[in-house]
Amino acid sequence: MILVTGGSGLVGSHLLFDLINSGKKVRVLKREKTSIDLVKKIFAYYTPNSASLLDSIEWVTGDITDIYSLYDVLDGVDYVYHTAGFVSFNSSDKQEIMKVNATGTANVVNACLHKNVKKLCHVSSIATLGRENNNGIMNEETHWISSNKNSVYAVSKYNAEREVWRGTAEGLPAVIINPSIIIGPGNWDKGSSQLFKQVWDGLKFYTHGVNGYVDVRDVSKCMIQLMNHPIENSNFIVSSENIDYFTLFSMIAKNLNKKAPSIKVTSFLSEIAWRTEKAKFLLTGKAPLITEETARTAFQKYYFSNEKIKKILDFEFIPISESIHQTSRFFLRELA
Repeated sequence: MILVTGGSGLVGSHLLFDLINSGKKVRVLKREKTSIDLVKKIFAYYTPNSASLLDSIEWVTGDITDIYSLYDVLDGVDYVYHTAGFVSFNSSDKQEIMKVNATGTANVVNACLHKNVKKLCHVSSIATLGRENNNGIMNEETHWISSNKNSVYAVSKYNAEREVWRGTAEGLPAVIINPSIIIGPGNWDKGSSQLFKQVWDGLKFYTHGVNGYVDVRDVSKCMIQLMNHPIENSNFIVSSENIDYFTLFSMIAKNLNKKAPSIKVTSFLSEIAWRTEKAKFLLTGKAPLITEETARTAFQKYYFSNEKIKKILDFEFIPISESIHQTSRFFLRELA
């Protein structure tokens, strides 16, 4: 039996499809009020047989922040994919981010140890590689450096990784993946999938920053292959290409038949933008589109190496141009 946490999210829903489609027996932990509409939508994207596949999933109510609910959920489970997490770059969410990402992961690790789980796959982030030194290409040996450039989200995911490493020291076999920015169909109003909606709505601005990107299907495949591989107690960057923001937005715009952004933003204008958004948030309570953390990250140039996982798994990544093309097709199909 396989347990998946965070199965209703972008990565989790694609992972569920791959596992169920290959005939695996899967149990999914979900909070009581969490919707599975995204899972239904993702399954329908990839197969006309989505209803019967969905029926084979065992949904169990629980919460990773409640360790006692995890004990019951893990009965009979051999392998755990931990994809649950809280993604936010709004400093007002700090307490919840730390609770879900750090404390929640500690609970998952402790429950896995208690139930003698055979192997854990933890979904982390490239953010745990730190943001202090952005010269050169970062790999799995690029160590975390404490800095005010690290977002609250990055700190929470770093602390989560420390819990996993602590678990491995106590006898839990585990692998950690560090995905870059994930491209794929999901909630168009949330997360990285929101990029497509922003371009569709007429994105005019861009910065000179660079970041890594990966297809969500590759993230799922790497997780499954690593869990089936004898390797353990190791982490892997999962990233296809390093692309500058202008090129990325231009590719999305081309596939959506929209104009590419044409106004290059200076750091001065960016500072004004996030402060304006913060003021709106304080007055209206509406989540800011730009935060101090995202505004400043947008000007950094981050390059990531995928050589380790390519070598271990003999893996070939989907080109990001292809990822954008398919994701754009799904986006346009929903508008039709």
